[in-house]
Amino acid sequence: MADLDPALGLAPAKSAIEGSAAAAILLMLLDEGEAATILKHLAPEEVRQLAKAMFDTANASEAQIEQALDRFVVRSRSVSAFGVGADVRIRTVINQAVGNVRADNILAAVAPQSSAASLEMLRWMDVEAISALLASEHPQVGALILSVLVPDVAARAIETLDEILQADLVLRAAQLTSVPVAAIEDLEAVLARANIGGQRVAKQTIGGPSDVAKIMKKMPKQLSERTIRALKKQDKVLAQAIEEEMFIFENLRDLDKKALGTVLRAVDAAQLAVALKGTDDEMVDLCLATMSQRASETIRDEMTEMTMVKRTDVDEAQKAIMLVVRQMAAAGDIMIAGAGDDYV
Repeated sequence: MADLDPALGLAPAKSAIEGSAAAAILLMLLDEGEAATILKHLAPEEVRQLAKAMFDTANASEAQIEQALDRFVVRSRSVSAFGVGADVRIRTVINQAVGNVRADNILAAVAPQSSAASLEMLRWMDVEAISALLASEHPQVGALILSVLVPDVAARAIETLDEILQADLVLRAAQLTSVPVAAIEDLEAVLARANIGGQRVAKQTIGGPSDVAKIMKKMPKQLSERTIRALKKQDKVLAQAIEEEMFIFENLRDLDKKALGTVLRAVDAAQLAVALKGTDDEMVDLCLATMSQRASETIRDEMTEMTMVKRTDVDEAQKAIMLVVRQMAAAGDIMIAGAGDDYV
């Protein structure tokens, strides 16, 4: 008989098993080859999560195994038979109806775009192997590689490279917007030589100042500052755009109360009112809590009197405030979170 809850006289309810734990249990119930085949279709982070879950559930109880199987059955009922192997069946039908050439043209226009397998496989490579590719290949290919990596991996991969190459790669990556198929094909050839493999893919929208800023924030402070200085010599506007993305208005939440108060006291009240107009109530309360009651009431009154404020005006006000933040950080007046563990 199940143990009863002494307070209610009822059997305690089973705790629901987590999704990753259920998946791990199901994988361990499969043949090793079958489980490996499933894992091949998952992203690196998903494989890491499942591997951990498999260790955690190695001693799963009979009840937990039953829950995992129940969960699988319930979820499976919602999967339509139409969806299983639909892509292959559709392509076969269209090929038989209009021929291979016409089918390729039709499906290229209407079929869902496949993920960039070559680019995804880069995320499985060791940092040392990626760094070697960056050092040996054309900088434009290197910039493409840099842009599709997870920021902290990209930062570590670029850290050991020559200073001139570092700046060149970062510049090229920041200038990327969309990448033509020919560039992807060049990368696929590089990955093929590195035994990574891949397939032809469509244009991918990647790179740009925002992605590069994420990479720069993961780099050690000294390295990121040196790279920014090198970038300014080649493209001052682009370097400024990257700096702006490295610490945006929303990151004011990361400042301690003293530093935030120091910044806001140095900012024009009218400008702050416009900047806060484009944020949520929590951000407004956080900022105004660092000010005197009279100053905060004045800014709230100004915000209330505002009706329609252009997004561009809000952006400009926020950028002006962030310029003050960067200047104060450079002068040592405040400390901000930034690149790597040593960026303070």
